[in-house]
Amino acid sequence: MIQITLPDGSKRDFPGPVTVADVAASIGAGLAKAALAGKVGGQVVDTSFLMTADSALAIITAQDAEGLSVIRHSTAHLLAYAVKALFPDAQVTIGPVIEHGFFYDFSYKRPFTPEDLAAIEKKMAELAAKDEPVLRRVLPRDEAVAYFKGLGEHYKAEIIASIPANEDVSLYREGAFEDLCRGPHVPSTGKLKHFKLMKVAGAYWRGDHRNEMLQRIYGTAWATKDELQLYLTQLEEAEKRDHRKLGRELDLFHIDEHSPGTVFWHPKGWTLWQGVEQYMRKVYQDNGYLEVKGPQIIDKSLWEKTGHWDKYRENMFITESEKRDYALKPMNCPGHILIYKQGVKSYRDLPLRFGEFGACHRNEPSGGLHGIMRVRAFTQDDGHIFCTEDQIQGEVVAFTTLLQKVYKDFGFTKIIYKLSTRPEKRIGSEESWDRAEAALAEGLRASGCDFEYLPGEGAFYGPKIEYTLKDALGRPWQCGTIQVDPNMPERLDAEYVGEDGARHRPVMLHRAIVGSLERFIGILIEEHAGALPTWLAPVQVAVLNITDAQSDYCREITEKLKKSLPNQALRVITDMRNEKITYKIREHSMQKLPYILVAGDKEKAASAVAVRARGNRDLGVMSLDEFIEIVQQDIAHQSGV
Repeated sequence: MIQITLPDGSKRDFPGPVTVADVAASIGAGLAKAALAGKVGGQVVDTSFLMTADSALAIITAQDAEGLSVIRHSTAHLLAYAVKALFPDAQVTIGPVIEHGFFYDFSYKRPFTPEDLAAIEKKMAELAAKDEPVLRRVLPRDEAVAYFKGLGEHYKAEIIASIPANEDVSLYREGAFEDLCRGPHVPSTGKLKHFKLMKVAGAYWRGDHRNEMLQRIYGTAWATKDELQLYLTQLEEAEKRDHRKLGRELDLFHIDEHSPGTVFWHPKGWTLWQGVEQYMRKVYQDNGYLEVKGPQIIDKSLWEKTGHWDKYRENMFITESEKRDYALKPMNCPGHILIYKQGVKSYRDLPLRFGEFGACHRNEPSGGLHGIMRVRAFTQDDGHIFCTEDQIQGEVVAFTTLLQKVYKDFGFTKIIYKLSTRPEKRIGSEESWDRAEAALAEGLRASGCDFEYLPGEGAFYGPKIEYTLKDALGRPWQCGTIQVDPNMPERLDAEYVGEDGARHRPVMLHRAIVGSLERFIGILIEEHAGALPTWLAPVQVAVLNITDAQSDYCREITEKLKKSLPNQALRVITDMRNEKITYKIREHSMQKLPYILVAGDKEKAASAVAVRARGNRDLGVMSLDEFIEIVQQDIAHQSGV
């Protein structure tokens, strides 16, 4: 007799070994039809998995996260099945699940075309409609190598040959196609209904640029038609919001092949940059941070002391002068410790908060560069807090509150909080890790934040909190962080004089709110689809005349507007071109300006302006003072059209 325990605690008895599918069928026909896999003892298995002893079992359906992963894994195999059916000479390599979908790499004599992609997707649907069973078998490694060599699948044979000789390997067959895989998979191809092939890209075999370039076909798969359609709609919206596209259209910046991975900021883009930087500079000033500035190039001896030279050298830009090796700094923290060490520090000086808009350089691989989101030269709103262990919790509370306000001012209200704890390889005592992790957790709780733990994801020197914002499309962006680091002060011999008169090591808290300014501005552009709120918009108002008769009046309006704000100049342009007013309005609307003011003879006679707000909203005719009040309110509340 075998007893199966279900998630609700109920138990079912069977006279002998029983499969996951058998258990599902014993519960009901609906569950039997919906079952995609099972979870036995915490491991996801096929529905054909045979339980030979008492077991705890959960039936996995498309409603479960594990079920969606099984669907995507199986759809990757369906893709390979379809490719082999249409292009028998193609060789299959690997096909894993990724976020939102899957990919599969192929070796083929010519590039796949968009027409090929459409044909492959059609073939996948045909094969899925056959509802062929997906069957598993196990072979000794050497037999599996010979089997795939016999099929002409040399890449698969190479993968299997790298497995230890005494191990068996599992294969899955659906119809005429059989693939190497650990599984699990759906019980039959008919479970795969809602998928879409997205694109073809290049990928080196085993990720090594010295190997053959393969063709990677990306796809997405979902449990329901509605979920698939929602995802495709979100992708279309994301494409409209792509910061690279908007950067060109709005004349904000460009990336040039003469300096890959760096940004050429145009006047309007640099105005946006300055808006973000000056806002963050005021955040520093209002919250007890002392702004500092460190050098760009530092001798390798410092990077050797911090450990970066050994662990991070391949990502550093190296230079040499007078037989000394230097590196462009990839981060600001060592420089801040050198500043801290100038002069004796007392416990009364702590916490000591340094902030820097530090320009950093990292030698990212060219394939990983992405607009201004991932670059080789970037500037961080970098801060480091030197404090005692007892002060960590208070600093976390203050930092979290500050971060929440900053994100809200930029239009982000949804934040995910994660606490990464001690990894397997780490330094420091268990007691110090206990205290550091507890301080971070209590800091989040005191801030009213629900958070999840990421066990083992902390740095080798200390735990950290990650603050992830969600944008208008629900996409996560991890920007903020605060990390506990007792290691670097130790390596660079930072000290303070305690209340007892003895020398002590401070704890260093690495913290950033927006992180890379380049990346954050890219996020802002996509969040607002280029229609930045009034306080951030590079051009806030355009003044347009209808005929030359209003030219002088428009110049007067422009000058008054520029001087209308108490602490800054309103960003105004005047368009006096001899063009139709409808053409000028449309052109400036395409630039997503918050406000357009139009002056004709009637407006001039009434000392007024016709106001159009972004989104083609006609606010009517009003006095200039009335309009100025609207703009002042926008800017005062970090809001606006």
